[in-house]
Amino acid sequence: MSKRIVAYPAELIPDKESPQIYTVIFPDVPGAISQGKGIAEAISNGSEALGLMLYDAKELPGASSLAAIHPDESGTIVNWIATDLEEIRQTVREPAVKKNTTIPGDLAEWPNRRISTSVPFLQMH
Repeated sequence: MSKRIVAYPAELIPDKESPQIYTVIFPDVPGAISQGKGIAEAISNGSEALGLMLYDAKELPGASSLAAIHPDESGTIVNWIATDLEEIRQTVREPAVKKNTTIPGDLAEWPNRRISTSVPFLQMH
């Protein structure tokens, strides 16, 4: 299995009411947001969120340096979080959607009919 590992700086922001809960944001990947109880779970969940945002991206955003990240909240931890985009891509399943519809009976029977060459739009030119 091939790997496609990327790493981005993340901010682990402790919750003001529950300091053991961390919100994870990625300044370079705005849609990647996660949360976890404790630093280990926050990093693990952040890795998954990062992968889900980027696994099918045509172009990856550039990654800032850790020194370029200036958190707004005190107590925020700034750290690299990595993810394997190939591993995430293989685990993602597109949802199947089943739709029922009602169509006129003569249209429903049309595929069972023998195609006539007298129908103008079906004639070969």
